[in-house]
Amino acid sequence: MTFQDIFKSSFLENISSISVLDMLLTIVLSFGIGLFIFLVYKKTYRGVMYSAGFGTTLIALTMITSIVILAVTSNVVLSLGMVGALSIVRFRTAIKDPLDIAFLFWSIGAGIILAAGMIPLVIVGSVCIGLILLVFVNQKSHTSLYGCTELHKP
Repeated sequence: MTFQDIFKSSFLENISSISVLDMLLTIVLSFGIGLFIFLVYKKTYRGVMYSAGFGTTLIALTMITSIVILAVTSNVVLSLGMVGALSIVRFRTAIKDPLDIAFLFWSIGAGIILAAGMIPLVIVGSVCIGLILLVFVNQKSHTSLYGCTELHKP
């Protein structure tokens, strides 16, 4: 077995192409889902300084993830290169609110699921997650500090 035989194996030659319709549908749907995630984030934001850039990042992250997953699923060699390239990337931005991590993970997960072709799952799942966040994030606690409902006067 020579070096050329390794590269001519059916494992590496098995490259499936993605149709233009599938690409356009994935990009349009990922924009729509990303926009929905952005709107839920904007509605449930409870911090002091709202960052419009973070909301835009949620839309872009959904679209970028879906495009990358589409590329990786069509080519084994490209997927190995992406793993190598992504292994050197380091993110240094500090996430101040734990809920922001949930929104980032939601947008990445939606992009992956959408590119995998599970369109009903990403739509139903995103609507359910959005509704749950809208209901529970802005709930006011009925208890005050240390669980007491009223102050005790001497």
